[in-house]
Amino acid sequence: MTSELDIFVGNTTLIDEDVYRLWLDGYSVTDAVALRVRSGILEQTGATAAVLQSDTMDHYRTFHMLERLLHAPPKLLHQLIFQIPPSRQALLIERCSPSGMVETSTSLTVYPFCRLKQAQGGMGFTQPSESTMPLMRPLFGRCWARSCPKAPRKTWMTSAPKQASPSRAAGDRDYAAIVFFANNRFETGKKKLQYLSFGDFAFCAELMIQNWTLGAVDSQMDDMDMDLDKEFLQDLKELKVLVADKDLLDLHKSLVCTALRGKLGVFSEMEANFKNLSRGLVNVAAKLTHNKDVRDLFVDLVEKFVEPCRSDHWPLSDVRFFLNQYSASVHSLDGFRHQALWDRYMGTLRGCLLRLYHD
Repeated sequence: MTSELDIFVGNTTLIDEDVYRLWLDGYSVTDAVALRVRSGILEQTGATAAVLQSDTMDHYRTFHMLERLLHAPPKLLHQLIFQIPPSRQALLIERCSPSGMVETSTSLTVYPFCRLKQAQGGMGFTQPSESTMPLMRPLFGRCWARSCPKAPRKTWMTSAPKQASPSRAAGDRDYAAIVFFANNRFETGKKKLQYLSFGDFAFCAELMIQNWTLGAVDSQMDDMDMDLDKEFLQDLKELKVLVADKDLLDLHKSLVCTALRGKLGVFSEMEANFKNLSRGLVNVAAKLTHNKDVRDLFVDLVEKFVEPCRSDHWPLSDVRFFLNQYSASVHSLDGFRHQALWDRYMGTLRGCLLRLYHD
């Protein structure tokens, strides 16, 4: 009597994405083989049904051995048994968890590499370790590409499907926001930020990714939408002339007040506090060269703008009118030479402030 034994020997662990998806969806080996046959793989590869059966079983065995590591991504990163390239490690983890890799409980929303924690009504991110960053980058890339498919990102677009369902796109956008915030160490857990929701932070993250990162200005920069553009942050110091030069500050105030007179219900309050508000917004920009000030961006925005306006009972419509005119009137200042820089800064900041301005 003879028996056959299939032996597979290899170095790099091979991962077939289609078989992995079948395994995740709960198909048995038999059903998975049937679906693969139906897809036409035998005709495409010239393989026999027996080889396809053995290949599927081998993949299933590998996935079963990897399963415990998929629930603890850092362990997958550091293990030595399976030789898996980082891009494949990222794919395994991304596909493993449903709805954009999010598990929800009543008190904690858990993500593979960083956590969004909710305690006493507040919200904040725990910081990822340096060892997890190599996996966060490719995951971030795929998620951001799927959530914003029109973004001209060279490497991301090659791995992103052309369309994603609305729920999947939303999950991807949320995950990209979390990785972006964790990578840049933004403070989100302070008491004065407790009124903000995750949606508020995610909205601001999307604006900053689109406008303040390296990838926003150079589509050839691979996987650079996680990192703020340091040159841009350095250049923001040039905006300080708007409040340091008394003539420019007075002219800016005059232009805004002339345009808004009779249009704001809080015109008197705006006129009295214009210089303080302007100094606050410009000084936030000028300080973003320091990591600590980048980290405290949202704290500063709430302290320097949201709280003063809220204490004077500005309605949201007046905040919108003011920010629009405040931003646009700078283009009429003859002595100011940094219009493009101003637009890049205030275009994003205006959207963030309008989102942050609520009870």
